[in-house]
Parts: sequence; C-alpha cells; structure tokens
Amino acid sequence: MSLLSSVTAPFGSLKNQVFAKIYFAQTISLLGDAFTWVGIALISYQFGQEHSAKVLSLALTMRVTAFILFSPFAGVLADFVDRKKVLYVTHFARMCIVGCMPFVQTEWQIYLLVFLLNVFNAFFTPTYRSVIAQVLKAGYYREGIALSSATDQLLSVLGPGIAGILAVWLGARDIFFVDAATFIVAGILIILLPATAIAHVPSEANGQKTSAARIWKDVIKGTTLLFKPVTIRFSLLIEFVSAIAGAMILVNTVGHIKDGLGLADNYYGWVMSAFGIGATIAAFLSASIDKTPSKRKSLTIGVFILAAAVAFASLASFPVLLVLWLLAGLGQSLAEIPSEILIGEQIQSEQQGKVYGAHFAWSHLWWAVAYPVAGFLGTKSPDHDFMIGGLIALLLAAIVTLFFRPK
Repeated sequence: MSLLSSVTAPFGSLKNQVFAKIYFAQTISLLGDAFTWVGIALISYQFGQEHSAKVLSLALTMRVTAFILFSPFAGVLADFVDRKKVLYVTHFARMCIVGCMPFVQTEWQIYLLVFLLNVFNAFFTPTYRSVIAQVLKAGYYREGIALSSATDQLLSVLGPGIAGILAVWLGARDIFFVDAATFIVAGILIILLPATAIAHVPSEANGQKTSAARIWKDVIKGTTLLFKPVTIRFSLLIEFVSAIAGAMILVNTVGHIKDGLGLADNYYGWVMSAFGIGATIAAFLSASIDKTPSKRKSLTIGVFILAAAVAFASLASFPVLLVLWLLAGLGQSLAEIPSEILIGEQIQSEQQGKVYGAHFAWSHLWWAVAYPVAGFLGTKSPDHDFMIGGLIALLLAAIVTLFFRPK
C-alpha cells in the first residue's frame, strides 16, 4: 500500500452515513472543547495572574476526577438505555453548562462548572465510542477509530489557535457563546441520527431490575472484561507507560523552553505543535501500520519511540527538541489508539458500553498518577526531569513488554 493510500484509508469509514454524522458531530464538538479551555485559561488569568496556574490545575483535577468517578457508570448506562438519548441529552446539557461560563464571578464557580461539564462528558464519550463500534462493526472499524483519533489530535493543534483569534476579536467571555453555538450544530447532527442504527444491543441486563447492586455489578464486570483479554490488558499497561512519558511533555515542556533554553512563549507553541502534528500523522497511518489482531507491533514501537524521545529531551537544543516532540507525538498515537480498536473487535457488542466506560476511567486514572510524577520531577530536578522521566518510562516499557506481551 502506498503512503497516499495509507493516509487516505481512514476516510473510507465515512462511506457509512451514520458514522459520518457521528464523526462530524464529534469534530464540531471537539472544536468547541478547544474554545472552552482557552476561555477558561483567559478567565483564570482575569482572577489574577498569580492565581491562574492554581485555577487551571484545580480545573484539570476536577476534569479527571469526574471522568474517573462517572465514566464506568456511564458505560453501564449505554448498555441499558437508548444510546441516542444518552448522546443528545448529555450533549445539550454540556451546551447549557458552557453557556453559563461567561457569567462566572468566582473561582469556585469555575470548578463547579468544569466538574459538571465533565460529568456529562464522562457519559457522552463512552457511549459515543460504543456507537462507533456498533455502526462500523460490518467494516471500516479500525479506519473509523483512526480517523476519529487523527481529527482529535489535529484539532488539539489547530483548535486553540482558532479559539485564541476569536478570543482577541470577541473577548474572553463571549468566546463561550461561540462554543455553545458549536454544540447546537453538533446536537442537530446527533438528533438526525437514525435511532434504530445506534440503538443499544439487547443484553442479559434487559428485563432485569436496575438496582444499585446491579449497577455496581456491571461496573465491576466492565473492568473485569477490560482486563481479561491478554491483548487488551497489554495495551492498557502500555497506555500507563505512555501516560508517564506524555505527562512529562505536557507538564514540563513550558518550563524547559522558558527556563532551560531561555526562549519566548511562541517557541513553546511551535514545539507543542510539532508534538500534535506527529500524533496526527501516526493516527492517520495507524490503520495501515499494524493490521495484526493484537496490535502488538504498534503498541511496542510506539511506547519505545515516545519514551526514548522524552529521555533525550533534557540535552536537546530547540531544533532537536522539535524533532523529538514530533517523534513523541508519533509514538503516543501508536501506543494509545489500539486499545479502542481492540475493545471494539474483541468485546461482544452488548458488553461494549460498560467496557468503554471502564477504559475511559482507567486511562484517566493513569494520567492522574502520571501528572504528579511529572510535577515532582519538574520541581525537584528541572535540569534532568525529561531524562529521569524518560528512563522510568523506558524501564516500565521493557517490563511490560517482557512479562505481559501477548504471544
């Protein structure tokens, strides 16, 4: 297969009209998410420059906490009720919360709104992922996941830039109204989805009383099913290693650019763009790079590229750092995309909602562990933080590969 064919292969999934509506709805929503976080950062700055870092860090903590607490239950819900209702109810709830953002006056209001926003995100995302698996089960599933992931990475690069331009034009608070408008457009696409095409698959849970005990049983079952297949368990452990290395990039790059290399803010933007571009390229190519059932090659190559790139960053000049972060982005996509594909291909359709919910919670728990590690290394050893973090990731990658790799 030629390079051009490999890059364009994910777009074949758009031949499925139901997936195409879901994909464009999620793309518009992701662009809105970029507006949300740029707006929150600017409002945080309005409360006082010295407090902005604290506000943002606590807001991110609220975000991760909501995902960890609620996404397993969201996955169970996706297996019990009409998935279309879950999508549009949670989607329009997020729109209303974003519409409240321009009126915040105190810090606690930001924390509350961010927490509520991501509670509904925790219900929307696992359901969205299970719907992709359902509508593409006859074909193009790997391509659909690759296209969705690549778009996510691309918008993580372009979205903040577009949001920043609008913020200059409209103001920090009015940008949230544009954000809410993107939710309306995406919501219309969700409403237009044919209910029969994304209706939940009948499972053994149907017809049984939905008690608290039953819900907890299904939450536990989601985690059990997630860790039971050796291939998925291996990909989850690789995701943990990827989180350790990835957190080093997200937490400590700005300090390395400004203090270590003595460069201006725009250099930080360039190097993080290189990371996002690398992740986007790998996401587009992931469906063609490794077509094996276990995705072992993609997982192994990706995590070692990511960890090695981080390990060498402490000694790198800015041009070299650009290349390293491009490689790190490539590695992170290769290490993290396979989990969703493996769940869609190896978990029965009627169980996928609870398993995607469990995966969403566990993958964010990895980052909840990785962020403090990165912050500790960046504070205690700023000159060697990337080297130490990269070596830790390389050691963990070697252990996971030697002892947990599927045969």
